[in-house]
Amino acid sequence: MANFEIIMPKMGESIEEATITNWFVKEGDHVEEDDVLLEIATDKVDSEIPSPVAGTVKKIMFKQDEVVAVGTVIALIDTGGGNGSPDTGGEEKPEEGEAAEEEEAGEERSEDAPAKPASGRGSDRFYSPLVRKIAGEENISREELDKIPGSGINGRVQKKDVLQYLEQRGEGRKAPEEEAPVPDKKTAVKEESTAGRKSPAATPVGAEDEVIEMSRLRKLIAAHMIKSKQTSAHVTNMIEVDVTNVVNWRNRVKEDFLKREGVKLTYLPVFLSATIRALKEYPRINASVDGERIIHKKKINLGIAVALPDNNLIVPNIKDADTLNLTGLTKQMNQLAQAARNNKLGPDDISGGTFTVTNFGTFQNDIGTPIINQPEVAILAVGAIKKKPAVMETAYGDVIAVRQMMWLSLTYDHRIIDGALGGAFLKRLGDIIESFDPESGNFKK
Repeated sequence: MANFEIIMPKMGESIEEATITNWFVKEGDHVEEDDVLLEIATDKVDSEIPSPVAGTVKKIMFKQDEVVAVGTVIALIDTGGGNGSPDTGGEEKPEEGEAAEEEEAGEERSEDAPAKPASGRGSDRFYSPLVRKIAGEENISREELDKIPGSGINGRVQKKDVLQYLEQRGEGRKAPEEEAPVPDKKTAVKEESTAGRKSPAATPVGAEDEVIEMSRLRKLIAAHMIKSKQTSAHVTNMIEVDVTNVVNWRNRVKEDFLKREGVKLTYLPVFLSATIRALKEYPRINASVDGERIIHKKKINLGIAVALPDNNLIVPNIKDADTLNLTGLTKQMNQLAQAARNNKLGPDDISGGTFTVTNFGTFQNDIGTPIINQPEVAILAVGAIKKKPAVMETAYGDVIAVRQMMWLSLTYDHRIIDGALGGAFLKRLGDIIESFDPESGNFKK
């Protein structure tokens, strides 16, 4: 007899855990290779997980709606032969969340290697590298750590247990089983900064009010947005540009483009193409921040914010967008948008973005201040195109004419992008767009 371990797969470079949304099999069921075992969901994409082997489902480790760390064994399949992993019998498996914790901590540990204590000496209780790391950073002694109740298998302490304890300690509550030990200077400063905080008061609900629970995706979006505001110092610059040449060109070629390429031509690919040109000239905008390091991204992977039918939002990205012409950008953008709305995006489609563009103009909004899509450092918002009177310089003097005008707004991370750089990038982008030649369909500048 041989048991094959089904592992929670890694669905993207930043994905550390996934929620089991549905099991399609139960213990004792026979499955063939490539039969779908379960469906999982992350904050980026939902996926069905097929069986890599044929056999009988011997054990299912986690129930529906449980959150499981990447790399954790979630099921055993009895293959009835020798082509799988050996039966581990009573050997203890990593707890939920442990695999991701060890990976995040960046430490490697052999199966028999003892865990280092957080600080000081204490019991033989096991702590993952991430738990020990957090304990060290927050000055939690080993004795204090030993008293924290664990929610993992066999009472193991997980990351969420330590964070919950820190929150309680910050609110002035007692440590488990006894008062927390006297903190050192660093911890005292941290506690003093949180001492005046109070939990938000419950929102009153009237008899006629409708209460709707947030969906899983909406909760994740909310958390991602809050994290972005807490991480980056947001600043937004705005500029109005004349896009009359772009409008005239599109009106002239859109029917032929649809017949030739099979997709509709919108204004956005033109603005994406201009954005790529500007990003090449200002690489600091196509970057990320890692602690005190600035990482200039060599690739330009443009994220496109897509509104979903359920009022949620997802940001797939066009890989190597700087290698595509206008037709290529149009096709890629349409394919990703359609896949997003049909829940057909893959992990690669929503990871690795370097700069995001969101189109407020779709909803006839003139202007907006978007939130940066972490770990990027800037996001561009495109407003609605509207006819307006504008002053134009001619050989005969200034005249007022009806022009197609549009607002652009750039929100950027003030930690590494100052107003001069953000403003220069946005001005250059506007100049590129205004240089569009309606005859050739190219930018002059």
